[in-house]
Amino acid sequence: MPRAPRLQIAGGFYHVIARGVAAAPIVMDDDDRRVFITLVNAAQTRSHWRLHAYCLMTTHVHLVVETPLPNLSRGMQWLLSVHAQEFNRRWHRFGHLFAERFTARVIEDEEYLIEVCRYVFDNPVKAGVSRTPSSWPWSGGLAFEAMSGV
Repeated sequence: MPRAPRLQIAGGFYHVIARGVAAAPIVMDDDDRRVFITLVNAAQTRSHWRLHAYCLMTTHVHLVVETPLPNLSRGMQWLLSVHAQEFNRRWHRFGHLFAERFTARVIEDEEYLIEVCRYVFDNPVKAGVSRTPSSWPWSGGLAFEAMSGV
């Protein structure tokens, strides 16, 4: 039986997570990270998204996205497929890079939006790879500078 289409809302806010297959890395080095962030920016431009927060970890990525158009799935499909193709080409590998579909949770109010952005920025600290959110070079977004204590 086919999957139900993902609910997409014009003007919606989403916490999006994409994970590597079998917890495998989706980036191997800083060159991969720079390419991925460049692709995130391109997806944002192509899809007219507002990127409120992002954090790229070795095995997964978090995005907090506002979609003026109901195009979250189309934009994520472009982002993840182009990154997978580039990653596979660079590392002489084949097959899936990302596990399953990306997760997208609707953010329904401003309080939860702030909570999700803090969670995204704290991800490298909780994982033990950064002392503070601001010292992790692979995160940012509209909310990053605006949040107190980050």
